[in-house]
Amino acid sequence: MKKLLSLFLSLALAAALLAGCGGRQSGTSAASGETAAAKTFVLGDTTFNPENEEPDIDPHNAYSGWACIRYGVGETLFRYSDAMEPEPWLAESYERVDNLTWRITLREGVAFTSGRAMDAAAVKECLEHLIETHARARGDLDIAAISAEGQVLTITTNAPKPALLNYLSDPFGCIVDVQAGNAGGIVAGTGPYRAVELVSGERLELEPNPDYWGGAPKLDHITVRTITDGDTLTMALQSGEIDAAYGLPYASYPLFENENYTISSAATSRAFFVWMNFESSILQDDAVRRAIAMGIDKQSFVQVLLGGNGYPAAGVYPDGFAFGGGSVTAPEYDPEAAARLLEQAGWVDADGDGIREKDGQPLVLRWLTYPSRQELPLLAESAQATLREIGVDVRINSTADHNSLRADSAAWDLYASAMVTAPTGDPEYFFTSCCLDSSPANNGHYHSDALEALAAELAVTFDADRRSQLAVEMQQVILDDDAYVFCSHLQMSLVARAGVTGLDAHPCDYYEITAALDMA
Repeated sequence: MKKLLSLFLSLALAAALLAGCGGRQSGTSAASGETAAAKTFVLGDTTFNPENEEPDIDPHNAYSGWACIRYGVGETLFRYSDAMEPEPWLAESYERVDNLTWRITLREGVAFTSGRAMDAAAVKECLEHLIETHARARGDLDIAAISAEGQVLTITTNAPKPALLNYLSDPFGCIVDVQAGNAGGIVAGTGPYRAVELVSGERLELEPNPDYWGGAPKLDHITVRTITDGDTLTMALQSGEIDAAYGLPYASYPLFENENYTISSAATSRAFFVWMNFESSILQDDAVRRAIAMGIDKQSFVQVLLGGNGYPAAGVYPDGFAFGGGSVTAPEYDPEAAARLLEQAGWVDADGDGIREKDGQPLVLRWLTYPSRQELPLLAESAQATLREIGVDVRINSTADHNSLRADSAAWDLYASAMVTAPTGDPEYFFTSCCLDSSPANNGHYHSDALEALAAELAVTFDADRRSQLAVEMQQVILDDDAYVFCSHLQMSLVARAGVTGLDAHPCDYYEITAALDMA
C-alpha cells in the first residue's frame, strides 16, 4: 500500500510539474488523446476603461467602438489601408450614384457570432440604431435614409458627404447584430473573436469565432486586462503575466529592446494637445493664451519625457499627411517673448512672489488631465515648470473623473488630452468633433466665424486637393486664435514577448487582435 501511495504521489507531482512547464497552454487532442497546446493569450491595455469612454464593447456607446474593433469583435464596412485610405472590408464594392446616394454591395457568406447572416437588412438595422443613439455618428454620417435589398445597401445623405466611406470606417461603424441585443455591454459582431465575459474597467474574455469568414482564428482564448498603471503594466509583461501590452510608458521601452520581445510601431496622428477654455475669464485675454502657447517647451517634452517616441507638433496633423503640420505656423517656444507679452498686457508680479497679477487677480490656471495616458501627467508637470518661469501658476488636477469635470466650464482653464486627430484618414474629423458650434466635444466652447465658413465648404467638397487646402486654412485659424496648443504627435507601439506573431501596429490605431494573431 505504501509503495502504491508513493507511486501515486510521484505521478501527481510529475503531472503538476509538466502542467507548470506548459504555462497557459493546456488541453487534449481528441484525435490522439495526447496533451495539446491550448493557446491562451493575455493582452494588457491601459486605455480600456470608462475613464476613456470605453466602458464596454458596444460601438453605439460613446467610444466603445474602439474596443470592439481593436479586440477582434467588430468589423466595419470599410477599413483603412496602411496609407490610411478606405478600402472594402465587410463591403465588397461601392458606387457613388450621385452626390447624395451611395450604393454598397456587401460581402457574401458573413455571419454574426449570434448565428444570423449579415445581409443588407441587418446592416440597415445596425446603422439606423447607431444614428438614433450616437450623437457623433449621427452628425458625421448625416444619413437621410437607408434601403436594403439582399446584399445591396443604399445610403442617402441629407447633404453631399464626401467623407462618408471614411466615417463608415470609424469604430462606431462596427456592424453588429442589433437583434441579438447588448447583454452587459457585449455585442454580436462579425470578427474573428466573440466576447464571452466582460467586467467593465477590469477585463474582457474572448473565444474564437468558429464560423469567421476570414479564416480560422489561431488562439483558443484571449483575455484583455485593463491595467491603468504604467509601472504595473511594465512589470506584468516582464514577469510573463501578460503576453503583450498596449500603452506602456515610453520610459519602459528600453527594457524590452532585446531578443525576448518584439516591438511593432507605427506613426499615428495621435496628438497630445491642450484645449483653452473660452469661458475662463483669464483665457479670454488673447495675450494669456498666446503666452501659454509660447511657454510650453514641446521639444523638451518629446525628447526627455517621451524618449523621442514622437516629434513636436505644430498643428492638428503630423507631417506625413497632405494637410500636415509642415503646412501651418504655430508659436515657437520663447519664454522671454511670452513674459514680455504678459507684461505689456498688464500682467505683472507686483508683490514679488513669482506669480503675475492683473487688477488684483493672480495668474493662476487650473490644468485638467488624466492618468491613463501615461505621459499626460508628465506633460502637465513639464508645462507647470516652464510656465512658472514666466510668472504663471499652473495647478494640476490629473484624475480619472476628467470626463465629468471637463463638461463643467467652471472647473478648469486648460484641458490636456490625447486624441487621434485623423482616425478616418480625412481632415474633417477633428474639426467636426472638437471645434465647431455643432461639435459634440467642443470642450472649450471655442467659436470662429471664419472656421465655421471653411468647415461648411469642406463638408461638401469632393476634390481631395481642395479638402487638403481647406484643412490647412482651418488649422491656421485655430492656431492664430490660440484655441489649442498641439504639443506632440506620437508613435504608437505594441510590445509582445518573443513568439507572438501577427500583432502589428497600424497608423489608425484600430486594428490589434485579428485572425492572424498567434503565439508559439
